[in-house]
Amino acid sequence: MTFLDQAQEALTQGFDTARGAVSGVAMEQLGFVRGFVRLCNDGWDQGWHERNGGNLTYRLTDEDVETARKFFDKEPREWTPMGVEVPSLGGAYFLTTGTGNYMRNVAGNPKKNIGIVQLNETGDAYRIVWGLIDGGRPTSEFPTHVMNHAVRVAATDGECRVIYHAHPTNVIAMTFVLPLDSRTFTRVLWKAMTECVVVFPQGVGVVPWMVPGGADIAKATSELMKDHDAVVWAQHGLFVSGATFDSTFGLLHTIEKAADIYGKARMMNGGSDAFMNTITDEGLRQIAKDFNISINESYLD
Repeated sequence: MTFLDQAQEALTQGFDTARGAVSGVAMEQLGFVRGFVRLCNDGWDQGWHERNGGNLTYRLTDEDVETARKFFDKEPREWTPMGVEVPSLGGAYFLTTGTGNYMRNVAGNPKKNIGIVQLNETGDAYRIVWGLIDGGRPTSEFPTHVMNHAVRVAATDGECRVIYHAHPTNVIAMTFVLPLDSRTFTRVLWKAMTECVVVFPQGVGVVPWMVPGGADIAKATSELMKDHDAVVWAQHGLFVSGATFDSTFGLLHTIEKAADIYGKARMMNGGSDAFMNTITDEGLRQIAKDFNISINESYLD
């Protein structure tokens, strides 16, 4: 499509959108959209998003909303009930991946594969205000995302804005060989790599296998998210949160690398995790002291 074609198409969205196209600015060029698209692409490159696996949401700032508003649909679409209620986020806007859409396609066609939705004032329904064209809808796990946004907003005094779900191979593999409890997983990951206790000092939560996309897994995850910024879903993947796209991606990347190290060390050790050398609990405490971080003591002996 040529530039003139793009401008003509924008005219159908209203004068403000056309003006943005002519000036060289479009929704896809806004900073928060570019960061969102980059994370989707980085996750795809890591191999964490087979087919339509995984999803991502970002809670817009007031400034983001005002910058993006001129690109919103002239008429918002219908309200859709979520099946959960989050009144603390009533009226909030989220950028989200679409259900059934592939992360590998986001960069090539953002308007089709992602979209901005607004919650109603009671926080129990959403409407699409931009993107997700051709009948698209938010990720099927959008209720889980919204519930966990609410929990992490409360836990971080509003700093958390990103929730990311991916299917990292080594984390999923760990759920086949370890007891499905948060303490066990946290200790294994902390001891796999020195940086881990610095990156996620509160540890990781673990949800046993559940059917994804429903209210039950949303509630189970949000309960753990009160005290953790990362939750493992058994035989499924990892759910992480953060203040920025970089910190959120970095958290998931760190956990997956630690899981990879643990799996390889265990194979080198004949399948046993009784390793000759490891980081001691006192060593973990010393790291926390030297880096001036508050560690979850309940996960230490």
